[in-house]
Amino acid sequence: MKQRILKICAGFFALAMTSACTNIQQNSVLEPVPEIRPGLLQGYLPIRSLPNSLALLPSPPEEGSAAIARDQEVNLQSLSAHDTALWNLATLDADLSFPAAASTFSCAVNAPITEQDTPQLYMLLRRTVTDAGLSTYTAKNHYSRPRPFTVNNAPICTPDIEERLRSDGSYPSGHTAIGWAWALILAEVSPEQSDAILARGWAFGQSRMLCNVHWQSDVEMGRVMGAATVAKLHSDPTFVAAINASRNELISARDKGLQPTRDCEVEAEALSLIN
Repeated sequence: MKQRILKICAGFFALAMTSACTNIQQNSVLEPVPEIRPGLLQGYLPIRSLPNSLALLPSPPEEGSAAIARDQEVNLQSLSAHDTALWNLATLDADLSFPAAASTFSCAVNAPITEQDTPQLYMLLRRTVTDAGLSTYTAKNHYSRPRPFTVNNAPICTPDIEERLRSDGSYPSGHTAIGWAWALILAEVSPEQSDAILARGWAFGQSRMLCNVHWQSDVEMGRVMGAATVAKLHSDPTFVAAINASRNELISARDKGLQPTRDCEVEAEALSLIN
């Protein structure tokens, strides 16, 4: 049944009749999506169709270059965020597990993003974690760039996974790719909030430097991979249908007066401190 719906939707998209397709998808029951590992759902794109970060990105900055000096200077400045409101926000941003991660953009879209209230949008975010995150790994595995905390020995936001991060390449930032992909997707779902959404997505990447787990160039190239992933995702009719269904869900949530699931005043105060 689902395949039939998607075929209908794909044809309607070709004719620019997205509203009818949206109604079909909105009224359908979400079918289970398999996990590729515990807690991580299958993305929309086959692995072979993901953007190739090794082919798309330049090499990370070389020792002695102006670029590496810039990375080191920004990292030194970022260390001053420890135990501040910025540090607390960066710690929240480091958590990509669900349902916690779904609330990241709740204030920006002025609505809850939960499995109960906005199930289509919740699923959209869960699946695109995989697409955007995995897009970074051809470069990560090739360069195996050491993370800042292995150089400066300063604290990180997530000491419980420090050992795992030591063996996970720093360049480019997978978290940033995910956060920027989410921002671009949500700006399409809710264009009237696009400024707030994109600002939040930008801050999500900055959080990785504040956490002392990424260099600035890692974050910058993570945003490139997030954008490249979203561009590829638009070739998938299931993803496009999910965008339209999510748009209707947000409208409905706001009409019901449902509120964001985070303390937006506290978040706004922290965000105002990010450069």
